[in-house]
Amino acid sequence: MEILSEHTCQGWLEGYLLTGRHGFFSCYEAFIHIVDSMFNQHAKWLTTANDIPWRRPIASLNYLLTSHVWRQDHNGFSHQDPGFIDHVVNKKSDVIRVYLPPDANTLLSVADHCLRSRQYVNVIVAGKQPELQYLTMEQAIEHCTRGVGVWEWASTDNGREPEVVMACAGDVPTLEALAAVSILREAIPDLRLRFVNVVDLLRLQDRRAHPHGLSDDEFDALFTADKPVIFAYHGYPSLIHRLTYRRAGHSNLHVHGYQEEGTTTTPFDMCVLNELDRFHLALDVLDRVPRLRDGYDQFREGLHDALARHDAFIRKHGQDMPEILEWAWSARESERPPPAGLSS
Repeated sequence: MEILSEHTCQGWLEGYLLTGRHGFFSCYEAFIHIVDSMFNQHAKWLTTANDIPWRRPIASLNYLLTSHVWRQDHNGFSHQDPGFIDHVVNKKSDVIRVYLPPDANTLLSVADHCLRSRQYVNVIVAGKQPELQYLTMEQAIEHCTRGVGVWEWASTDNGREPEVVMACAGDVPTLEALAAVSILREAIPDLRLRFVNVVDLLRLQDRRAHPHGLSDDEFDALFTADKPVIFAYHGYPSLIHRLTYRRAGHSNLHVHGYQEEGTTTTPFDMCVLNELDRFHLALDVLDRVPRLRDGYDQFREGLHDALARHDAFIRKHGQDMPEILEWAWSARESERPPPAGLSS
């Protein structure tokens, strides 16, 4: 059922859930805030109901947030707000889950899990535009079961201690992080880089604060305790810092996300405006890895030149450069590349 009235849709779905059925509430990411209070009430009701033994579990309340902040080039600034996640994580950890699948197969795996679940509020954020496909269905299920993991085919540390970790959460951040890694691999072949993708956002939190949280040892095994972490995140950067403030390596965490910079522009320019794009991510690696701060001036200048070319191109043509639109992970870049192709 479809109607341009978010509070009506929320009421419909809650009625379905309370009568033994299940479903999704699909909504523009910016306008899900209209039901902030209704979400609050349902989450609080679930927390209370969990302590009432005679009340049977009901299907989870599932939000599917599409038309998200990074794909609002036609609507502009008014439609750009990823803050619902920040609102959701304020509630009790025993009823809250947040998922940021990077491609279609991980989205299918997450959706299957959420539809089978009971007594939760699940928030899934995924764009509607065609996206690159990185994982097979089997790989996607394995990755989503873990919630967070190293993508060996995108890493260059080869099991050694990395010099830097490139982490990401969200479909567009994953694309830009992979593109940044591609640029770095070509320019600095000996760079030891570890690529970490996060699907279950609350895995970042301490296990004492959330049942899905990683232990300190598990977190350090992925992100290290003392190496710089460049984190490309879908929403407001402050949330990642909030979730990880207890971690040993928190001071080494450098988050790129939405900085409240938006307008009617191209999709890639939205990333550039908020410094989430591949060129800014690569520049941050140069700034954070000690041995790269000197001696790579020509490469650094080339990254700034690419940003200047981008700006000139979109002003003249009104669309992103072909090298941006046509980018895909090259098979030559890894021994075990993911399957190529677009997913809708």
